[in-house]
Amino acid sequence: MEDKNWTVRIHITEDGDDTRAEAVLTTQNASPDSSTVTGRGVAHRNPIDRPIPEIGDELAASRALEDLAIRLHDIASDDIVELTGPVDQGRGRAWELP
Repeated sequence: MEDKNWTVRIHITEDGDDTRAEAVLTTQNASPDSSTVTGRGVAHRNPIDRPIPEIGDELAASRALEDLAIRLHDIASDDIVELTGPVDQGRGRAWELP
């Protein structure tokens, strides 16, 4: 059995009513071009809402993680297509369960 450690770091920046987050996944993969994947997210506070920075942090971070998940899924999907060939439009995506 092989253990792997992947690390996700989230960097959050606040600027007035805007909060931005970057979620960076670092893997232990052998190829240098696939060792990091970055997702980004943004939150904007409505001026009529009370200023509670934690909510903006949570929204921006969750959106960055969602973007990261989509990017990681796309990478895996591309890897599957590369191994199995083009997807037959009649049977759906190669990575979907029946």
